[in-house]
Amino acid sequence: MATSRFIKDPGLTARMTLTMFLLGALFVGLVVALMYAFQGYSVLIAVIAIAMAFWQWWSSDKVAMRAMRAREVTPQEAPELHGMIDRLCALADMPKPRVGVSDLPVPNAFATGRSPDRAVVCVTTGILQTLEAEELEAVLAHELSHVAHRDVLVMTVASSAGIAAGLLLRFTQFGGMGRSRNNSGLPVVLVALLGSLVVYAVSFLLLRLLSRYRELSADRAGAYLTLKPAALGSALQKISGEVAAIPQRDLRAGSAASALCIVPALRGGLSGLVATHPPLQQRLEQLARIQAELSRPTG
Repeated sequence: MATSRFIKDPGLTARMTLTMFLLGALFVGLVVALMYAFQGYSVLIAVIAIAMAFWQWWSSDKVAMRAMRAREVTPQEAPELHGMIDRLCALADMPKPRVGVSDLPVPNAFATGRSPDRAVVCVTTGILQTLEAEELEAVLAHELSHVAHRDVLVMTVASSAGIAAGLLLRFTQFGGMGRSRNNSGLPVVLVALLGSLVVYAVSFLLLRLLSRYRELSADRAGAYLTLKPAALGSALQKISGEVAAIPQRDLRAGSAASALCIVPALRGGLSGLVATHPPLQQRLEQLARIQAELSRPTG
């Protein structure tokens, strides 16, 4: 975990480590199985697998920014936003990330990037118009904690396993069709299909579990950094309320990066095991407990 003044979260570190280990093992197992099944294409499969993981890691910030129609802004273009992030980074003792603004009416914010030095914290024009200064600062603290804890990097790299499983499945089907002329392709395709589906399903569920926990962890870290958990709770309620009032067609513009956002980009999103975010009530209850703790007299 990166060094900063954000509170440490051993639970997040353990979950990120376990998720990376399990998905890495699944990914390697899938590649080895496909290399064995398609020996003539073994080198190509290995190169494709490595290239996909590297590209996902290297271009994560650009992909997320493009998905959210965001652009990087200078201190001259957004002085108040930069000022807030400057103060929070000084308070957290961490490097300042790049700052972006997305021209979307949906109130939201996200952080992305392959490392703290390459990170971007981005807000939409909708959230700038919706929140008060104290609430926006609380949201930015939440996003900066994602950067400090490096969970953005882990989520990005870990998602490579599921993406690779889908792409390698396509390759398997293509290679299997060639073998089917010798009546040996069908079993190979079925085995590869099963393996790819297992990797994708496990990747999907593990990432959802990690995503929900990382949001609760970022809420905690941001609240303790600013000492204003009520401001973050108010911001979450306002954002969720605004999202509920925005037409669904407008929400889809930001749905590609929904898992990275502080609240789900789509109204009435997935729930339970497949949700990317914990329920709003659970987040508010956690913040209320922190507020009560901070309000308790000391000494």
